[in-house]
Parts: sequence; structure tokens; C-alpha cells
Amino acid sequence: MQVYGIDLSKDKFDVNFLDVNEKEKKKTVKNGISAISVFLSAVPKDSILCAENTGSYGDLLVFLCNQLNISIALVPGYNVKHSLGLVKGKSDEVDAGRLREYGERFFDKLSFKTYQSEQMSELRQLYSLRSQLVKSVKVLKTGEHGRSVMPMQSIAANRCLQASVAGIEEHIRGVEQEMLSIIESYAELQQTYKLAVSVKGIGPVIATDLIIKTGNFQDIDTAGKAASYAGVCPFPNSSGKMVLKTKISPFGDKKLKSLLYMGAKSAVKHNKEYKLYYQKKQLEGKPHYLIMNNVSNKLLRTIYSVVKSRIPYTQDHICLDPRERNLTGSEKKVAQKLVIN
Repeated sequence: MQVYGIDLSKDKFDVNFLDVNEKEKKKTVKNGISAISVFLSAVPKDSILCAENTGSYGDLLVFLCNQLNISIALVPGYNVKHSLGLVKGKSDEVDAGRLREYGERFFDKLSFKTYQSEQMSELRQLYSLRSQLVKSVKVLKTGEHGRSVMPMQSIAANRCLQASVAGIEEHIRGVEQEMLSIIESYAELQQTYKLAVSVKGIGPVIATDLIIKTGNFQDIDTAGKAASYAGVCPFPNSSGKMVLKTKISPFGDKKLKSLLYMGAKSAVKHNKEYKLYYQKKQLEGKPHYLIMNNVSNKLLRTIYSVVKSRIPYTQDHICLDPRERNLTGSEKKVAQKLVIN
């Protein structure tokens, strides 16, 4: 098995590998379809590509590797940096060599990448465009506030501003409609979407964001993994006799975390179960943001529960006693007697 270390960038990527004589080889490949195709055609069968996860720069490489049945793993640069001990210096060629070494030493930890489906790719691009349009509206309105306090205001500037904001908001509604059309066109996405938005506090934006970032709840398949990914999962913080409070990791998806916070605010306001939970924690003296973090975590567990069970959320749902699950009728009667006694 041969491991190729690849350091990705926008225009090219550097490759590092060992030949049949265990001699280190280096090469540079343009990040284009023709150059990548030529490179992959020369890669021996059963080889593994270990590339740095740099976002969209590696999408074309991953897609072509999947088409040619070549295994490729995308590794965070942080993992590589902290796995090889003390290292000095940095360049694209050096990083490619370190990626190869990481793939050889930690092969059992590699997770091979499969490129997303066509509908998920389109949904992701539309969602990204919507985020950019919403940010543009926010920037324009922030500037409007500064001009509104000036003693002399321009009528022409205000007219252009209002027209620009109205135009962008119309495009936002168009993008949202396109996203909804894609979701409704595929039964699996439509069912997952309806189950997610059935939870009070979860709206179309949060549901779409979760579908995209969790791979329709398949790539990130448990609530615990999703909480860790979003940065709302507390981790232990102790060493020896020193036991401190649990902490959340700073390496979370801040966009998803902020969306879950907004969903938690809505849930606490409109969902009786979450409202009572918030009041209970307040009486215990817990700070506001800690409670809201717990509510966000609780929201994720609820969403995953309804998605996995395929049963829409309802506040009247009664959770069965674990001892009564998967029991026959006669076994349930015996269990109920034991509980009563």
C-alpha cells in the first residue's frame, strides 16, 4: 500500500510519496480537471491519498478520486501538526511530506471521504449564497443607522439604499424557495426536514443547516457527535486531584452554535417543557448562557430522536420505562407488577 501526502491550495497541490526503492519523491499538480486526471491515472491501485482538509479547494480531487475508486482521506491540519511532535519550518512541500507520514503512521484513524450527492451539493451552494446575501443586508442596514443620526441626510442615498435592500431581500426569498424545492423533490430529504421542523424552536434555516452539515443525519449520525461538532458539548477538565468545571471546546462550528442558541431561545419561550427546564436551572443558580448551552444540547438530542424514530415531535409524548421496551404483552404485565411492588 502506497500513501500519497497532498497539500492543497487554490491553484495547485504538492504531492509527496515514496517510490518502489523507498526514495522520497515530490511533484506539483495543477488544481484542474485535466491535470488531476493525468495524475490519478498514474497512481497505482490500492494507493491511498492523504490530503489536508482545506474546504472547497479539495472538492474536485475528492470527486475524481470517487469516480476512479481511489481512496482519499481529508485530515485537519491541526491533527497533523500535533501528531508528529516538535517540528520546525513550514512550506507546501514540507506539509505534503508530513501528510504522507501522518497517513502511514495513523492509517487506522483515517476516515475516507465520499463526495456529496448532487442535490446536497446544490443545497449547500444555495445555503452559502443565502448566508452571503443576509450578511449584505446586515451591512447595508448598519450603515443606514450611522447616517440616520446625521444633521443633514441625503434623500438620494436613502432611496438607493432602500431599493438595494428590497432587491437583496427578494433574492433571499428566491433562494429560500429554491432550497425548499430541492428538499421537496427528494423524499428522504423532505421527510427529515419535516421531522426536524416539528420540534418547537427549530425553523427552516436551522433544519437546512443541520441537514447540510450532518449529511442528512448520516455522516454525523448521533446527537453526541453533533453536539461536539457544534461546540455545545461539555468535556471533563481534570487532572490528578485537580477537578475543575467541565468546559466546551472552542473548536466547534460557530455558525451552527449561534443558530442553535436562537432555536433554544425560541424553545424556552414557546415550549413548556424547555421553559420549565430553564426555570428549574435558574432556581439552582446556574448562569443564563450555561442553561442556554444545555438547552441547545437538549434540542439536538430531541431532533435526532424524532429523525431516528421517524415520529414527529409532540409535547404529549410519554417516554416508556426502559424496562418495558421490547417486551411481549405477558412480560409487560409482569414488569408492571414488579414496578408497583
